[in-house]
Amino acid sequence: MGFNAPSKIQETALPALLAEPPINMIAQSQSGTGKTAAFVLTMLSRVDVTKSYPQCLCLAPTYELALQIGQVIKKMAYYMDNLTIGYAVRGKRMGRSVVQDHVIIGTPGTVLHWIQRHNLCSMDKIRVFVLDEADVLISIQGYKDQSTRIKRHLSGDCQMLLFSATYDDQVMDFAFRLIPDPVTIRLRREEESLDNIQQFYVRCHSLQDKYSAICNIYGSISVGQSVIFCKKRRTAAWLVEQMVKDSHAVALLTGELSIEERADVINRFREGKEKVLITTNVSARGIDVVTVTVVVNFDLPVSMDMTADCETYLHRIGRAGRFGKRGLAVNLVDSQQSMDVLWAIQEHFGRTIENLDTDDLDAVQKIDN
Repeated sequence: MGFNAPSKIQETALPALLAEPPINMIAQSQSGTGKTAAFVLTMLSRVDVTKSYPQCLCLAPTYELALQIGQVIKKMAYYMDNLTIGYAVRGKRMGRSVVQDHVIIGTPGTVLHWIQRHNLCSMDKIRVFVLDEADVLISIQGYKDQSTRIKRHLSGDCQMLLFSATYDDQVMDFAFRLIPDPVTIRLRREEESLDNIQQFYVRCHSLQDKYSAICNIYGSISVGQSVIFCKKRRTAAWLVEQMVKDSHAVALLTGELSIEERADVINRFREGKEKVLITTNVSARGIDVVTVTVVVNFDLPVSMDMTADCETYLHRIGRAGRFGKRGLAVNLVDSQQSMDVLWAIQEHFGRTIENLDTDDLDAVQKIDN
């Protein structure tokens, strides 16, 4: 698979994760550093393929992330004959009256539905329980309740693992109540913002200004693939229309698409059939495409109260610069409010986000493709 040496999180976490008796863990690691491989190896080390019932359960907040985790498992389990993976996601048809797959990956609502309504999964034999992007699964009320209810169905000796790039204090407090006696791996605040990603902002005065800035970036620097984040589906659709007119190979991914349509968009982008993915926050997590070198925040991420959403910002820019490669994040700022959001993000991470003149891109260093 191309792993020549363990990443920092793998080197730190794996000895504890694979130890006997199993150890619970709450782990924080930057995007693109190999945390998925760490918990996948843990799950696979606990599976007995001769027993036809679920032994590992992994929860993820989105279908795209669940699918991506499944792809990693397939690669890493290449030599594990007869290992099967089940997907508990909205719209997925249940092929059996009882689930017999060794590993179940799903979103919390569907997993709970399988357990409570259909009695499809026997949870008392689950050996490893993983929450990926645990901050979302804990901080969003619906997910939090569902994840907690699922946990109650597990046996007392089940190994519990929480992984994410970001945790705030409230999430950590709840995580400690959810998981008994965990080993904890945390990043310092200044370590959260990725050093390998150059971060800039561009002052704009209108929607058309923003589009002109994007055109200048694409016309002046070498871009492998890129992801552009918009706040609203309407803005994303408008941007797709403009870029298609200018002969760009563009894909659109929003939450209103069906599961099948979303899977098709992701696969086409992963295969390089489209160079630009225009999306909403549905792709802030779980799009792991090594050839993505540029992330553009067409709209800066904000919370419901319109303040800076620093966690989402970190996950967005983490789509570029996977596994230590160089990347570029460009933030388009079109008002005093969005400027205030940018300053808040800058202060939160303690990193300078530089002003960029898109007519003069000498400040942008060469990006690895």
